[in-house]
Amino acid sequence: MVWLPGPSAGLQILGFEMGEWTKFFGLGVKRNWFYLPPLTLALMLLFFTVGWQNGRFQTWLFRGVAVAVSQLAFPALEDLTGPSQSEYLSRVAGIGLVIVVAGLLMLFGGQKRPLRQAQRTPWLQTAAWVLMAVAGLIGLIWPTLIYWEVRPYASELMGVTLGYGPGFWLNLLGHAAVLGLALVQLAKK
Repeated sequence: MVWLPGPSAGLQILGFEMGEWTKFFGLGVKRNWFYLPPLTLALMLLFFTVGWQNGRFQTWLFRGVAVAVSQLAFPALEDLTGPSQSEYLSRVAGIGLVIVVAGLLMLFGGQKRPLRQAQRTPWLQTAAWVLMAVAGLIGLIWPTLIYWEVRPYASELMGVTLGYGPGFWLNLLGHAAVLGLALVQLAKK
């Protein structure tokens, strides 16, 4: 079982499970940063679709996937209705933000008909790249910092030194790649 200490426990624990473990370390709301990568990924997917035509199925597929990915951060219903529901409000607010951004893009972010690149609103594209860079930076830094804070406690509890698994590295690499792409696009403008 994943939650029992043992020689292979560090190999089996996931970031989401680490987020649940941290409630025993007294971190409070800070443990929600483990659930930030699905929210930042969803926001980056949404910002990427700014300026796409609303009539295309690819636009709706991207936006639908973004909303679905954000649901990975949704807490258990028992937690939302329980005595500690205030701890989960930031995650629910993050999911709400993703849904609001998707709705705003549905109303204002897409083109009704194909336009030449020069006719599109350049400030909207620039704002999307800036927001994508911010989401990439936040997703790069905050989950990493909370993992570094929790790692020693979890290692001590399990009696095994926890390493940096694929989830840690893929989060860093993915957010750094999106941040780099956004900065390159902003430098071109």
